Amino acid sequence: MQRLILVVEDEKPILDILQFNLEKEGYKVETAMDGETAVSKAFEINPDLILLDVMLPKFDGFEVCKNIRTRSAVPIIMLTARGEEVDKILGLEIGADDYITKPFSMRELSARMKANMRRTSPAEGEDVQSSGGNVIQSGQIKIDCDRYEVYRGSEPVILTLREFELIKFLAMQPEKVFSRETLLERVWGYEFFGDVRTVDVTVRRLREKVEADPSAPRYIMTKRGVGYYFNNKEV
Repeated sequence: MQRLILVVEDEKPILDILQFNLEKEGYKVETAMDGETAVSKAFEINPDLILLDVMLPKFDGFEVCKNIRTRSAVPIIMLTARGEEVDKILGLEIGADDYITKPFSMRELSARMKANMRRTSPAEGEDVQSSGGNVIQSGQIKIDCDRYEVYRGSEPVILTLREFELIKFLAMQPEKVFSRETLLERVWGYEFFGDVRTVDVTVRRLREKVEADPSAPRYIMTKRGVGYYFNNKEV
């Protein structure tokens, strides 16, 4: 099935280049050149992924991302010419799945797009702790792998695709500690690109959604100096 990409970029030459190359790769492309149009199109066409420039007329990419996240978990990759680290982290904090700094190669962009649209599945030999079917149950947390849904008690937890993939990956192998680099490779699909802080920010967002007390997590745990793991033990 042909994937639909929404490209949001206010510089027409860059927009045209992106559209040309993406269509050449087999994607269907819709475009927007300002923040207001981007939000309305995102809800109207329900794209498989959004490439979102930070600097936009009417309201910027951060506002667009926050607005979209109120109703959609579509993967969002932010495009930025800025070098400041605070902008990259802010994008992740408000719900973007990834960012890429201009100028970038189409090879890198393509790799990141594919990684962000890929839905993870357990590799051969992985230890899946489930309570029947493709449902993982641990304490108050229930992860329905088929429906891409997470519940805390009886309440649904609204996660982005990347947040879901991260908790699913960790919960499938409880008590096993994974380094940030390994999580980038296994969950994000990055072997050559990616910043480990992406993992830290996603873990922080995930804790805020699934933990009763994010400052004292029960499920998404840190092994200091090593990485993260899913705690499946009763406390």
